[in-house]
Amino acid sequence: MNLIVAADRNWGIGKNNGLLASLPTDMKYFREHTTGKVVVMGRKTLESMPGGKRLPKRVNYVLTANEDYVAEGCRIVHSEYELFDSLSRYRPDDVFLIGGGSLYKRFYRYCNRLYVTKIDAVLDADTFIPDFDEDPDYEIISESDPVTENGLTYRFVVYQKTKEGLDRSRTLNF
Repeated sequence: MNLIVAADRNWGIGKNNGLLASLPTDMKYFREHTTGKVVVMGRKTLESMPGGKRLPKRVNYVLTANEDYVAEGCRIVHSEYELFDSLSRYRPDDVFLIGGGSLYKRFYRYCNRLYVTKIDAVLDADTFIPDFDEDPDYEIISESDPVTENGLTYRFVVYQKTKEGLDRSRTLNF
């Protein structure tokens, strides 16, 4: 499984159930990586999408504890077991965790690659994720040149699980 997210210098990812900034090149990067793939999100992330609708041209999974939750065109799961059982039919490289904060914190260790848009600013966030730079199980394998849009500079950084991290998490993979 992979993870894709945009984060500021303090690893803030959102405010009031929305994105921190409008970054069109980052949205293009997100579409390029997730179109035709499987995306996994929490209920609040789905509801934050335009019109509260699923992402087109992707298989959309929503993890929620609400047993009565229905979302058109989405596959609803209610537990970690049910999620991983459902995802087992896909290639792990084709699965992207896309939010929100609680799912990133809960599941990032299951991910072999982390696609992080690192915004070089401290923004007004109320939702944060772990600092992947501090996690010895991941290392940076690529970093783009800086992009500047809407007054913000950012880079596309890809982390990969280290050999040691893979050894520690063998039991985590689905």
